[in-house]
Amino acid sequence: MSEVVLAIKDLTRRFGAFTAVDALTLAVNTGEVFGLLGSNGAGKTTIIKMLTTLLPPTSGEARVAGFSIATHAVDVRRAIGYVPQAVSVDGSLTGYENLLIFAKLYDLPHREVKARIAEALEFMNLTADAPRLVGEYSGGMVRRLEIAQSTLHRPKVLFLDEPTVGLDPIARDAVWKHLMDLRANFGTTLFFTTHYLEEAEAHCDRIAILHLGKLDALGTCRELEASLGPGHSLNDVFVHYAGTAVESGNNLRAVAAERATAGRLG
Repeated sequence: MSEVVLAIKDLTRRFGAFTAVDALTLAVNTGEVFGLLGSNGAGKTTIIKMLTTLLPPTSGEARVAGFSIATHAVDVRRAIGYVPQAVSVDGSLTGYENLLIFAKLYDLPHREVKARIAEALEFMNLTADAPRLVGEYSGGMVRRLEIAQSTLHRPKVLFLDEPTVGLDPIARDAVWKHLMDLRANFGTTLFFTTHYLEEAEAHCDRIAILHLGKLDALGTCRELEASLGPGHSLNDVFVHYAGTAVESGNNLRAVAAERATAGRLG
């Protein structure tokens, strides 16, 4: 029987009268690749922020690697890695220097720092580029560096919020190759949001679809497709469960953030 590494029960977040996440309940197993899908405004990023302890829930609870996000936030942070939508590396520093800063933030033992950084650089195919300023990196290299720094401490769960936004198809494939290698080599659980349905179909063990803050569907890609009957695609499933109320696009703030990320990665 698989071990549950992420247990969520009735997790809710309100902003005034607006309910962004409404009584979410689900469990994710160790080593699973779990995709969170939904239209813009469905609550995906809010969920990630709560699970990474960046945003307190209004009610409900969640345990990550056995630790409560409400009462053991420090332990949760030690057990996870997080790659946000926005660029999280410093372009004025080299790749090595960025990783060195994160090694200190994660309080890695001093005697292990050089070896861990070298291992992360090699694993993400960035060894030759480590002395270069990150401002000179391509978008795909930036994402690989962010994954490297978020996994220096070998987290049990890696949260990724739109990890390939702004990348071309070749760079997206390269990022996903390294993510799947990470899972295979270290048993890391991957919990990610995406608007690229082909990513979810290709890599997810299970998929959850949100609509207006509520969990509307949960299962494997085949199970979700079968829920609509023969001959349906994941795109059909998304349209059916995610609805059309918020599919017209992001609000102004979200559009600005996405374009800024794409521009910095591009």
